[in-house]
Amino acid sequence: MAARASIRQIVRQARCNSYCIPLRRGLQTAAAPASRIPTFAFAFDIDGVLVRSSDALPRAHKALSYLQSQHIPWILLTNGGGSHESARVAELSSKLNVPIDTSMFVQSHTPFADMDHLKDKTVMVVGGEADKCRAVAEAYGFKTVVTPGDILVAHPDIWPFSQQLLPYYKTFTRPLPAPIDPASPSTSLRIDAVFVYNDPRDWGLDSQVIKDVLLSHRGILGTLSRKNGNAALDNRGYQQDGQPPLYFSNPDLLWAAKYHLPRLGQGGFREAFEGIWTAITGGEAHGVKLQKTVLGKPHQPTYEFAEKRLISHRRNLLQCHGGTLANLQRVYMVGDNPASDIAGGNNYKSPHGIDWASILVQTGVYVEGTVPAHQPRNTVGDVWDAVTWAAAQEKWLT
Repeated sequence: MAARASIRQIVRQARCNSYCIPLRRGLQTAAAPASRIPTFAFAFDIDGVLVRSSDALPRAHKALSYLQSQHIPWILLTNGGGSHESARVAELSSKLNVPIDTSMFVQSHTPFADMDHLKDKTVMVVGGEADKCRAVAEAYGFKTVVTPGDILVAHPDIWPFSQQLLPYYKTFTRPLPAPIDPASPSTSLRIDAVFVYNDPRDWGLDSQVIKDVLLSHRGILGTLSRKNGNAALDNRGYQQDGQPPLYFSNPDLLWAAKYHLPRLGQGGFREAFEGIWTAITGGEAHGVKLQKTVLGKPHQPTYEFAEKRLISHRRNLLQCHGGTLANLQRVYMVGDNPASDIAGGNNYKSPHGIDWASILVQTGVYVEGTVPAHQPRNTVGDVWDAVTWAAAQEKWLT
């Protein structure tokens, strides 16, 4: 209980005074005077940059503590997820021994919280451990949330190859808000949106249920749209019959876990599902695309969302310290994955004219000695090297 109370205290104190912590003995640079206002900021990936699986990387605390002592704004921008922002922030604050606030944190599914038009609908949430992602969606304000596990427990025949997992699913699933009854479509379960919040654990079940929803009439489970395969319609009739939108929160094919080689991520699941979709529909060779929305790095909407969050956080931070607000000129995107962090930073077009400069670290997905498909402004050893290099570019070091 004491440890939990300590974490909560850290989070409560994060706003404003989070940057007022004293420098630790190992840092020799003097604290920034109040009159010196940085016109640059940082966005950090987490896995492979600040932590590796459950362990903080050696100089992550040093880098973040330095920025806080200098009143230099930063946010965390990750394609990870699976828990609510408040829980992740508390965990990271404790792990990194640095106070962090939810205003400084953007994970893959954070933008889903703004989708107010779907919050009174029935949505299906896919991925994550047990039903943690359902809890996240409900915390965002979604009122009726269904998972593939709920469907399996109610109708075990829907996917016969997960029968051995039924005891596990029964520990957290809920009764369906409506039955699956194709004979009575008006009263049958209808899905109004499908969200992949986090990496799926049961790829077979999740693929089967998503496929069923996308081939249905108006998202009504147990039905099959008569428009599917109609060459006279757009997309040969697929997803042209009121089926729900499909959202993926994270495009990462690979990510840095505790194992020494990168592991498949949510992007791997999406690629696998697109392969299934192509096998069923004929795919692009027959004029059919899987209609979906993919968020997360490197996509523009995620960077726009993060930039708004960073500008707001920076304004609050500098007002707390009595500084005169100057325009933010540059954001250093520090990441380990060339395909997401570096590509996103390089390609992002800021509506505010802010320059996003990418820095690649060698503590995660990137393999030293290889040539990344997307070239960063600089490649460095770790996050501390990234921070000191950027500070030198900005002539901030004294």
